[in-house]
Amino acid sequence: MLVEKVHHVAYRCIDAKQTVEWYQKHLDMKFILAISEDNVPSTKAYDPYMHVFLDAGNGNVLAFFELPEQLPMGRDPNTPAWVQHLALQVDSEQTLLERKARLEAAGIEVLGPTNHAIFKSIYFFDPNGHRLELAVNTATPEMMARLDAVKWDMLNEWAQTRRAPKHAAWMHEG
Repeated sequence: MLVEKVHHVAYRCIDAKQTVEWYQKHLDMKFILAISEDNVPSTKAYDPYMHVFLDAGNGNVLAFFELPEQLPMGRDPNTPAWVQHLALQVDSEQTLLERKARLEAAGIEVLGPTNHAIFKSIYFFDPNGHRLELAVNTATPEMMARLDAVKWDMLNEWAQTRRAPKHAAWMHEG
């Protein structure tokens, strides 16, 4: 079996309407679908929810569940906040910088741009506390070939040592 694509990615939200409006306003995502039930279709358990879907571009769908009868939202306290995030690709560095300015003008704190050698990105949080990243690819074919050539060596070394392999140290050497 080969997966064709990601159908959608779903996260929890505090307020479905606020979330849809925020993503429309700040990331220009179109609101495409809402589903609401009192019982979960897969388990039949009673758990009222609002499930909203947003167009994240190129057939990608970002979805959220509002679950008013569940305990308040939280996050894994054992995982650093910078790890759990959703990265969305933009078309150019100009778009990245323009969006950063627009977010900051709306009072949203933005970190970056950060240069990751093969892409540049900015980071910020949505009103639900989800960390978002906007990224623009900056890699050359040569850079990607170099990374492809060492990926298994890096993974195998990591699996044995749990220390960062230096096969791609060139990425962060200026």
